[in-house]
Amino acid sequence: MTIGIGAIRCLLPGDRVEVAELPEMLRLTDTEKEFVARSGVRTVGVFDGKSPAELAAQACRELLIDAPTEPDLMILIGPRAPDVLIGSDAGRVQAESNLASTFPFTLDGLGCAGSSAAWALARDLLIADPARNSILITYASRPTGVDRIRVPVTVIGDGAFAMTMVRGGRPVLRAHRMEADGRFHDLFRVDYKQTPFEQWREECRDNDVYSFQLAMESRVRLSRLVDQVLADASVTKADVATTLMQNVTASAYTFYEKVLGLPIHPVCAAHLADGGHLGAMDVVLNLDQLLRTGDVGPGDLVLVLSNSPVAAWTVTLWEV
Repeated sequence: MTIGIGAIRCLLPGDRVEVAELPEMLRLTDTEKEFVARSGVRTVGVFDGKSPAELAAQACRELLIDAPTEPDLMILIGPRAPDVLIGSDAGRVQAESNLASTFPFTLDGLGCAGSSAAWALARDLLIADPARNSILITYASRPTGVDRIRVPVTVIGDGAFAMTMVRGGRPVLRAHRMEADGRFHDLFRVDYKQTPFEQWREECRDNDVYSFQLAMESRVRLSRLVDQVLADASVTKADVATTLMQNVTASAYTFYEKVLGLPIHPVCAAHLADGGHLGAMDVVLNLDQLLRTGDVGPGDLVLVLSNSPVAAWTVTLWEV
């Protein structure tokens, strides 16, 4: 029995804010403003007053409104900042999604790569127990503090998604590989213990490490993972219909197209420009939109890449 996607629900704000109008623009240096101008983000979507847990629960409710049974498990991909310490964001999402029997837990510490790791874990959990039929995955993107501009990374937008992995679902997860390197675990941090929420600022320990060392590491890792995933599925790059990745900056698409020899589908850049970077939601939103456009059809292979500054790398091959 193959395992694939049952359904996807993406929740996006109706309101858009021009990046040039974000309050933190006034504090940026000329160099930082230049980064923002070259990022490829024109506007970001904003959900005023809603926490990540609330948004994730809303996405789950909307996805499951007509579901005949509850999912067996729920994987909440950890938000940039949890709503509570000691308590359980996963438990809150379960309760607010009206899921009485679904067992919830959190997958955390992988940044943008969280969704890809979650669907691979969901596949393995379904294989491990034939009694399980459905696993729910959910996540919400909100900025860590009040600022949305993350120099030298990207500009953050709001959104949430819920999706299910099920037996017999489409697209089918054909192959998946992932790696992580703990040496970069503290490259980015927020001093939340000593600083009020309104003053939380994300700090990069070393911009050169991010822009050069981590970029070169990502180049090597993703190249190797792509080759391994294609070999696992007994296919070649020529068999891949299109490639998706997360939406961080416009230059990242050019970089990875050259490195991997694979064109990145324009839906990624379109979502980046309109809504900004949505963390672990990016690749789910891009895949969902791609399936709706009709640009791919039954039997087509879609390669999905993801990497994060923590650092983690994933590559997944889906068959539509």
